[in-house]
Amino acid sequence: MKTYSPKAGETKREWHIIDASDRVLGRLATEVARLLMGKHKPSFSRSLDVGDSVVVINADKVRVTGNKLKQKLYYRHSGYPGGLKSVTLEKLMQTYPTRAIEYAVKGMLPHNRLGNQMIKRLRVYVGDSHPHQAQVKVTSA
Repeated sequence: MKTYSPKAGETKREWHIIDASDRVLGRLATEVARLLMGKHKPSFSRSLDVGDSVVVINADKVRVTGNKLKQKLYYRHSGYPGGLKSVTLEKLMQTYPTRAIEYAVKGMLPHNRLGNQMIKRLRVYVGDSHPHQAQVKVTSA
């Protein structure tokens, strides 16, 4: 008996919609990363992109535990000397509420070209509405 190995063209992709209201950020991100990687499928392969597309709605209503709103920092660098900038999670949620979920999920995906392909299938929206109603067949709680 030979071990089954999925081919790149055999992948059947589905669309999942996840409501982020009153969900903890980290626990939501692990569920989304699992769907993007395809770990829920029997045909999962680490070296192939077999995951599904995920739409997250109500990104502004996600919650965090502890003092993370004031203490958690996100860093970026301009590339110039002394160009290190930081922003707290609270300020990030006020200005760009979708980025907190995107950063959390991206950190849980592989840090290579495969992870870059996977993150492109993540769509995060602030409100209830999204333009992917025709594609979405599966709804997650």
